[in-house]
Amino acid sequence: MSIKKGSVYLIPNTLGGESTSDILPHHVSEIVAKLRYFAVEDLKSARRLLRKLDRSFPIDESTFFMLNKRSSKDDLMAMLLQVIQGNDLGIISEAGCPGIADPGADLVALCHTQGIHLHPLVGPSSFLLALMASGFSGQSFQFHGYLPKERKDRIRGMKTMEMETRRTGITHLFMDTPFRNMNVLEDLLNELADTTELCIAANLTLPQQRIQTMTVVDWREHAWDISKVPVVFLIGKSQGL
Repeated sequence: MSIKKGSVYLIPNTLGGESTSDILPHHVSEIVAKLRYFAVEDLKSARRLLRKLDRSFPIDESTFFMLNKRSSKDDLMAMLLQVIQGNDLGIISEAGCPGIADPGADLVALCHTQGIHLHPLVGPSSFLLALMASGFSGQSFQFHGYLPKERKDRIRGMKTMEMETRRTGITHLFMDTPFRNMNVLEDLLNELADTTELCIAANLTLPQQRIQTMTVVDWREHAWDISKVPVVFLIGKSQGL
């Protein structure tokens, strides 16, 4: 008699802050409460999320696999084996939705090869929230994830995005590590044309949330400190203007 395979649940994490009740639907908590196997990008943030969802969650009775950019094919197969043997497993990103600018996609791809049922759960995605509030095209957009570390490559990418937006109206979204935010902003304001529109969405879903769309020339006059906070940058064209 063959063993029924388990399912994999893509569990959204918060984008920061302490509350989950106003960020994640209640059914997410109900599903997570039944899971005992997890593939997580960051153990500390995953444990914190589980305790936020359920203060009595039995963390010590659960198994955690590290799923990050250093995970090998053998590591992924060890996680997949648990599901093939009939255990349900949850994938948790460090922040936001698994599989979006996140190594969770590698495990998801393997699940497809084994016919494993996948269940993406509703939760916050920083780039979709930023796009919604930008005023830019949500019909045609491209999410680039993290920019190159090398400044010359970063600037080349920014200029390419600007040119494509000017030509087609497509919205380009990208991010960087918080400690490089001000360097990224400086490059944007120094290298892009005065009339190019830029949106900055910082601290999404948090009490300190701030989202603003302005031209580059206006940003030079009214830029604010975005150092050491989570930020999504967007280059686009305001709709209907």
